[in-house]
Amino acid sequence: MRELVKMVVVLTVICAASGFVLSYVNEVTQAPREYQLLKYVQEPSIKAVLRSYSNDPIKDRIELTMGTNEKGEPIKKTVFPAKENGKVVAIAYGSAATGYHGPIDVMVGIDPEGKLTGISVMTHSETPGLGARVVEPAFTEQFAGLELSGQLNVAAQGGKISAVSGATLSSNGVVNAVRSALEVFPEVKKEVF
Repeated sequence: MRELVKMVVVLTVICAASGFVLSYVNEVTQAPREYQLLKYVQEPSIKAVLRSYSNDPIKDRIELTMGTNEKGEPIKKTVFPAKENGKVVAIAYGSAATGYHGPIDVMVGIDPEGKLTGISVMTHSETPGLGARVVEPAFTEQFAGLELSGQLNVAAQGGKISAVSGATLSSNGVVNAVRSALEVFPEVKKEVF
């Protein structure tokens, strides 16, 4: 009996110490992890969707609150403005939708009139060789110049976007992410432009 109590006490101390160390490491590394996400995931996508600007969109980023979710928590959206001579000429922000294997995160660039300057797929878990081809320029370049309309659909649904062959769900996931980004654009426009 005594051995069992001793073992439980030792395991409790080990678990408590491990939990404390993990929470400390998480807190200490939070800022560097956020910077890594900005620098190595979002920045290349921002550069791909915004054409000409004289500022640093990462440093000039704006944090917007876009209402609340079903739990009553605020929904935050980070907007990256592209400025030319101090005037915002376009913005970029992320959006997500579900593809075949999971979420697809897309960075969209939008000009003041609500037309896409470009899109870039940041992260996905689609099938290599099939759904993963949504990151290729042959697919993503089709979005430039489009706005929220019937044209912003895959061709099978009457739109202008040619889906990736064999990856209809992945293609629809990207289109849905872009559509959802454009749907919130009027609200973002009021705050940024």
